[in-house]
Amino acid sequence: MAANYWDSTQRTHWTFTKDQLDDIRTQQQQDNQELHSRFPLPEPRLMNIYIQQQIIKLGRRMNVRQQPLATAQVYVRRFYTRVDIRRTNPYLVMTTAVYVACKVEECPIHIRLVLAEAARQWPELGINDISKIGECEFHLISTMSARMIVHHPYRSLSDLAPGLNLSTEEMALSQNIINDHYNTDMPLMYPPHIIAVTAMFLAVVLRPTQSNLQAHAAATSALAVQSALQNPNKVAKMVQWMAESDIDVGECMAATQEFISLYEVWENYIERTCKDGITRFMKDALGK
Repeated sequence: MAANYWDSTQRTHWTFTKDQLDDIRTQQQQDNQELHSRFPLPEPRLMNIYIQQQIIKLGRRMNVRQQPLATAQVYVRRFYTRVDIRRTNPYLVMTTAVYVACKVEECPIHIRLVLAEAARQWPELGINDISKIGECEFHLISTMSARMIVHHPYRSLSDLAPGLNLSTEEMALSQNIINDHYNTDMPLMYPPHIIAVTAMFLAVVLRPTQSNLQAHAAATSALAVQSALQNPNKVAKMVQWMAESDIDVGECMAATQEFISLYEVWENYIERTCKDGITRFMKDALGK
């Protein structure tokens, strides 16, 4: 284990550049051309939204806290950098990720309860034996080379926010934005403090006109400018604080663009389309 991100396996083994992630996905497509052509899926960010929402729904059934659910989402993202989703039962992977994440985050849930709630939520799960979760757990941990510790932006947010005097609303919005970043490649690309700072920046800039970023693609440049003009003092303080710190502003701006792209794509999200895409390749696998 590593007490801080800089000495962690997350930094040394689970942080990639955008080009590296593109190469990984291109290689997966080349290695699984027939499956990709037979079973096309919506673009990755839409699939990530579907997976996030499904994990959150399962977690709510068992009163799981946000951080273990975030850890489960990261596990799923890491796993699918090494295994093509079309070769798996995604519902079993999500179930197992939640089960393992709860153990790692020291809030374990009995495997029978996890299976029971997952089976109620997803009839497509097709599992009624806890040994299947055990087998998937071994596969998940092995695929990630037992490097399971995840450093989340929530702690960075708690450490940095007091210095910027964020309001209650801005703090809550920052946390929501951090939750949203698990729908992107950012957990695999940036240190936690970059995500936290970007979330605070967006919360300060967008708060006057936007209270629910998930509702639609509101994080456009025009809106950001309009909001900044309505709250110039706080935005100026935020910009000055960033400039005077050792934070990589370039990474923060790149992360901001990732958020903007996410919220634009989110408008096209249709749960049924993602679910049907998974159902098609799962039915094919069962038929063999």
